[in-house]
Amino acid sequence: MNRRHFLTGLTVGVLGVPAVLRAEKAKPRELRADVVIIGGGTGGVAAALAAARGGARVILTEETDWIGGQLTSQAVPPDEHAWVESFGVTRSYRGFRSGVRGYYRRHYPLTPEARAAAHFNPGNGRVSRLCHEPRVALAVLLEMLAPHVSSRRVLVLTEHRPVAADLDGDRVRSVTVRDLRSGRDLVLNAPYFLDATELGDLLPLTKTEYVTGFESGKETGEPHAPPEAQPRNQQAFTCCFAIDYLPGEDHTIDKPAHYDEWRKYIPELKPAWPGPLLSWKMTDPISLKERSVSFDPCNESKGLNLWLYRRIADRNHFRAGTYPSDICLVNWPQNDYWLGNLIDVSAEEGQKHLRRAKELSLSLLYWMQTEAPRQDGRESRGTRESGSSGSGWKGLRLREDLAGTEDGLAKYPYIRESRRIKAEFTVLEQHVGTDARMSLTGKKRDEVTAERFVDSVGVGSYRIDLHPSSGGNNYIDISSLPFQVPLGALLPRRVVNLLAACKNLGVTHITNGCYRLHPVEWNIGEAAGALAAYCVVRKVSPKQVHKNEKLLGDFQAVLRADGVELEWPRLTPR
Repeated sequence: MNRRHFLTGLTVGVLGVPAVLRAEKAKPRELRADVVIIGGGTGGVAAALAAARGGARVILTEETDWIGGQLTSQAVPPDEHAWVESFGVTRSYRGFRSGVRGYYRRHYPLTPEARAAAHFNPGNGRVSRLCHEPRVALAVLLEMLAPHVSSRRVLVLTEHRPVAADLDGDRVRSVTVRDLRSGRDLVLNAPYFLDATELGDLLPLTKTEYVTGFESGKETGEPHAPPEAQPRNQQAFTCCFAIDYLPGEDHTIDKPAHYDEWRKYIPELKPAWPGPLLSWKMTDPISLKERSVSFDPCNESKGLNLWLYRRIADRNHFRAGTYPSDICLVNWPQNDYWLGNLIDVSAEEGQKHLRRAKELSLSLLYWMQTEAPRQDGRESRGTRESGSSGSGWKGLRLREDLAGTEDGLAKYPYIRESRRIKAEFTVLEQHVGTDARMSLTGKKRDEVTAERFVDSVGVGSYRIDLHPSSGGNNYIDISSLPFQVPLGALLPRRVVNLLAACKNLGVTHITNGCYRLHPVEWNIGEAAGALAAYCVVRKVSPKQVHKNEKLLGDFQAVLRADGVELEWPRLTPR
């Protein structure tokens, strides 16, 4: 397996072409399709499936060697709403979820109880009803694409990154992608292009107008927006990793070079963080007061045990001896990185922040192995001498095999905030925030609903969940209402044949907090892919579909027939 990860892609994109790729270039090859999707993450895969289902020929590119984005290369179990087992997601996303459970049932030695569970949760993690290993998600997504790939309806190009675009006025004619293995360029031509990259990389290449960071309250009127725009104030990103625990063994990693700096680091945020980042005390995201958490791989602690929070394998679900330990995915406040950005920065700055984020994650692991306080008061038993009594778990083992990388960190950082198109329509806090809607409509909490969009192409639900940001803001975590995805948010104001297909749609820094989660990104990508195919087959433009009542109704009927829910039943706020 090729174990390249995000640093390779970032080196090509943000930092310039590395020496290994500076071979003399032959004239680029050209390929043509009906729809070109740049970015093979959660939204990109959903877009490819929908476009192929709609009759289009598709090229899907991906920067890493794993498709799936948040679900695979970022290693994050899906963040979903409370009603996911019954409604509120698309049929194809529900098919993915069923596929994950089916994959475990076909290939893993489950206990009879786990095999029979209708809503089997492999990891039994608290954050999701379907915590699972990233390789399983990858296998299921490849299975879903397989018939389209075999019929040559879909061509998947992994380890390809966009480097240029050719424009004709307000239309994108082609996008050039670079093979990160050979350094050769490939020109992709199509009537429609979808940006499903994690950072909105296609937007600057195509000169599509976009925004980053906080919009101003003067512009949006949002209660939680600052008075002036802060484009460089962006949400934290995280380099995730997986660990298991083998008591009595010593799997302590080498001490990271900058560990002592991270061990002393106290975040400078407003409102204030309660102390060192590497500790079991943090800011409560909602109240912003001090909150204590615990960590106990033996599952004996009370309260919020981070070992269980994003656990992706519960060994009790499998026949005795299958797993020597549970497996925990570490995506916590303690390894969120908010000291700099990856968007619109220099080569040197981008590389620096990615490396520091990786150092932070490895420093967190080293701290847990050597110094972290233990509630049981026992010293970690291993072959090396550890710190003071009652500290560290030497048996914590970094599972680089699950991440598919040499350093043990996920192939790509977990990205919470992308460049966002200046769209035909932008979703504001007043459209979906519970308190903002109550203030706007004068309705009570049990009566208020999100703004209804006549051009709905899907639904989603999650709290407005903003992690600490590079401008020094602490959490913004507020109630939101089950919402719709408006078609206008997928359409740039000017560029006519490019569509947003993930969290780069027309939302603000605030509303990005509830539109960025896995099933919503899937829905966004699916709607964008279906729209592109609809326009190819019927020879109309996306803006015509948006503005023409008959075309819009016909397209929405296509979505409904494909299992895309366009409205919610009556629900209470999140």
